[in-house]
Amino acid sequence: MDIELRQLRCLVAIVDEGTFTDAAHALGVSQAAVSRTLASLERALGVRLLRRTSREVAPTASGLRVVAHARRVLAEADDLVRTATAGPTRLRIGYAWAALGRHTLPFQRRWGELRPETELQLVRVNSPTAGLLEGMCELAVVRRAPEDRRLDSAIVGLERRMCALAADDPLARRRSVRLADLGGRTLLVDRRTGTTTPELWPPHARPATRETHDVDDWLTVIATGRCVGVTAESTANQYRRPGVVYRPVRDAEPVAVRLAWWRDDPHPATQAVLELATSLYRGQ
Repeated sequence: MDIELRQLRCLVAIVDEGTFTDAAHALGVSQAAVSRTLASLERALGVRLLRRTSREVAPTASGLRVVAHARRVLAEADDLVRTATAGPTRLRIGYAWAALGRHTLPFQRRWGELRPETELQLVRVNSPTAGLLEGMCELAVVRRAPEDRRLDSAIVGLERRMCALAADDPLARRRSVRLADLGGRTLLVDRRTGTTTPELWPPHARPATRETHDVDDWLTVIATGRCVGVTAESTANQYRRPGVVYRPVRDAEPVAVRLAWWRDDPHPATQAVLELATSLYRGQ
């Protein structure tokens, strides 16, 4: 079954304009062309979409459902065209849980000063590549090296590991914690995008784990005291939550912050993003 966008545009135009004549005028075609296009769509779908009388044109029950879907498809198609033609005038940077932590706002402001011609958008996508493979961004902030060979990445900085605890947890009274302090706890992890796994601990002292896929759920559970979390420092900077405190894990290795991009199709501003992010992490 081949459905064309022009058929969907024709159907929506008839419904919106109310008559075949007005739809033809809106589309810039003849009334006969409108009739033929609608008929071809009805044949392709095998259902009647419009009920036409001498006074009005009204969608059938099937027509109402198809029109609703058609509007969404046309909106997505228009967005696809805007994305493809935006070129270097727009740059979308994806991230999973946290972007650049305390450097996020300085990055946005300095980017606006240095590259006002390129609109910057931060997009939160909780996937292993922070929306890069899904086509939702041109660059992505990730904290694990991408496994897909079509992607390239570079480290722009390092972040401390932080332990997230309920505010009334006995460990919350300390200025920092050790991995051994968490061995008997239940660790809340996101295996798809997170940086923490039981392998951080020795085999004989690994905590039990429970899985989540969303930072808000992660914080909500930790606030109850049932679980603890270990995360990159950027999460602590970006997600303050009543009932949750963050403490440095002083014997855990830092987390590498990477920028990832399509190896064969990098955005023209990729190098500028790398330089700016790196300078912020270095404190320059």
